Amino acid sequence: MTNTRRLLLDDTILILTMAVLAGCGLIYEYLLSHYAGRVLGVMESTIYTMIGLMIVSMGLGAFAARKISCPFNGFVWLEAIIALLGCSAILLIGGAIAATQLLPQLIADTFLLPPDAMPRGGLFQSLSWLALKLPYIFGVLLGFFIGMEIPLIAKIREHVHQKHLQHNLGTIYGADYIGAGIGAAIWVIFLLAIDISKAGALTAALNLLAGTVFITRFWHQLKWRKVLVSLHVLLGIIMMVVYQFGNGWLNQMNNLLYLDKVVYTDKTRYQQLTFTERNMGLENESVISFYLNGRLQFSSIDEDIYHGYLVYPVMASSARTDKVLIIGGGDGLALRDVLKWGAKEVTLIDLDKQLLDIFSKPSEHLPAPLASKLTQLHQGSLTDDRVTLMPADAFIAIDQLIANRQHFDAILVDLPDPSHPDLNKLYSVNFYARLNQLLSSDGVIGVQSTSPYHAKASFIAIGNTLKAANFLHVEQYHDNVPSFGEWGWSIASKAGLSPSQRLNQLTDLPIEHNWLTLPLILSSFNFPQGFYDEQEQYGINYLGSHTIYQLHQQAWKDQQGIVQ
Repeated sequence: MTNTRRLLLDDTILILTMAVLAGCGLIYEYLLSHYAGRVLGVMESTIYTMIGLMIVSMGLGAFAARKISCPFNGFVWLEAIIALLGCSAILLIGGAIAATQLLPQLIADTFLLPPDAMPRGGLFQSLSWLALKLPYIFGVLLGFFIGMEIPLIAKIREHVHQKHLQHNLGTIYGADYIGAGIGAAIWVIFLLAIDISKAGALTAALNLLAGTVFITRFWHQLKWRKVLVSLHVLLGIIMMVVYQFGNGWLNQMNNLLYLDKVVYTDKTRYQQLTFTERNMGLENESVISFYLNGRLQFSSIDEDIYHGYLVYPVMASSARTDKVLIIGGGDGLALRDVLKWGAKEVTLIDLDKQLLDIFSKPSEHLPAPLASKLTQLHQGSLTDDRVTLMPADAFIAIDQLIANRQHFDAILVDLPDPSHPDLNKLYSVNFYARLNQLLSSDGVIGVQSTSPYHAKASFIAIGNTLKAANFLHVEQYHDNVPSFGEWGWSIASKAGLSPSQRLNQLTDLPIEHNWLTLPLILSSFNFPQGFYDEQEQYGINYLGSHTIYQLHQQAWKDQQGIVQ
């Protein structure tokens, strides 16, 4: 091989390697941010924090690379370290969080401590805090080592050419930027849809492959060659094991965080789904609970109370109940109650198509006992001929309904709490104003509005936001749902009498409920003395303001004693 061809081959290897590693680095940022967001529940701030920490750490790594005397050996060892951290980080984080959550319970069980004496402060609180910060710690470590890659490849490239290259850094940075863009595309198109442990193992395999290529191509430049080869073989085995079994281990560690037995768990493109079961003895049915990203969505023992309060006041106070729109509610439970009111046409919009598939066809996705229980709960509502399912982002999908000149007699907004910036837009004036356009003039809208006890500010802000969206009458009501505690809903009409005035005109509920009565519903509109005294200070949630999201996050941090 001529010297020119050899240089061209080496240059091609180096530039392609840089592009691949840049993509890997960006994927590691997304992996850690994505998992941390699920654990900590603050996806947006987690992503920004992770990216910031990793960029700073990469700068420190670039400085540290000057201390490496042999760039060839340094690069191979570096890729082995990054590969090991990349494939194991998620498992180590999950294991640490599970251990710190389980340890107090184990100690309490061992020494027969009552629940109120369970050790959670002091050392245990510090360990739990540290476990929740592990994503950032791994982000710093990975960022530091990733930051060494560009300086080392630049050194190697100049060593290969045996001269100072005028455009060396420009070429390498160009490959770096292009590779990062490709890595982002791979994450969105492919890796986001697979198990997070598999994504980590596949990404780490590329780092290991880069090290292997360097061992092969620059064999004579390396020291400890047999050790490096053995290390790469061992790491390759570890990655195959993580790819094959990592998701099962991660699920087992996550399952330790639930009080009841986990009977099914799955990951969709948008969220982690978990079903648990609590055995109540031979004479009673077991209790099924459903969680999204670790947050309880319903429990079969009392979901009828929650959904009854969401649906019945709206349907009872609407002039008609023929045509109904439901935002969220992909479990079909609110839909079940709506259909009891004789609705002739119901449109249900939920973002997660896979979740809709699981609940609408449980026998095709879930273990038989769980599938049977879910079908019993929602009574086949999602497959009713009167129902149209729209798997779409409701913020965008309602524009299609408006363009088609649709109108609805009643609208129900059954969304998760505004604990994520992406959900905040569905609690905004912009969103409610467009729902206002879809609501018939004598119709009523109901909105799940979080807890008026634990998150009073965000609860009131939801009412303020509905009022700002030109609803004439906005009222709120509350009651205790055992699985959630004190919970609240908002209800609004755009003309005529207020919803509570309409309810007061009734003598009884037109459709019987196994828990709710008309007097119970009417009494739920009453709040404690002075509850709304500071209503104006909680503000209105305009699109982009994140008012309700921030109020909700602060409320639950205060409840949990989290100090920032």
